[in-house]
Amino acid sequence: MKGAERLVAVEVSTPSMARALPELPMTQTVMVRLLRIAVAGMSDCFEPVFRAAGLAENSFHILCLLMAAEAGSASPSELSDLVGTSRANITRLLDALVDERLVSRRTAARDARRQVVTITAQGRARCRVMAEQIAPPLRAAFGQLDDEELATLARLLRKAVTSFDGAAMPARAFS
Repeated sequence: MKGAERLVAVEVSTPSMARALPELPMTQTVMVRLLRIAVAGMSDCFEPVFRAAGLAENSFHILCLLMAAEAGSASPSELSDLVGTSRANITRLLDALVDERLVSRRTAARDARRQVVTITAQGRARCRVMAEQIAPPLRAAFGQLDDEELATLARLLRKAVTSFDGAAMPARAFS
């Protein structure tokens, strides 16, 4: 299903959902549905590029973060937080990047419990090539938005992200 079809499905199903679940705030529910559709659309757009390059999107994100980091290093927990994935998944991704010699991993000098991940020369080269490959589809993905719309979208998404932080309920609240 394409994005336009997904949007039609949201529009068509929203009135009946509102009738079936009057206690559900529909404006916010539609926002969640639109965000999920946007994320699915991004995956549909970029996944073929990453697949052709033989690199997972999160792995590329890790390499980009390490390229930007001072000394090209970060801890697995920092990377997990910045990529937005679980500690278990970051470990799996880092294992694959280590196997491909795109990053190295060592124990921190000051704290033996802490690991330090560093991008290798091979990882830097791969990241630069991948950046060149992803740039055209990235520009095209947002090509229908002008600079002002992009700035507005970025501002609103940042505001939503911080709003989610404030609204998050501890798991025990649902017990």
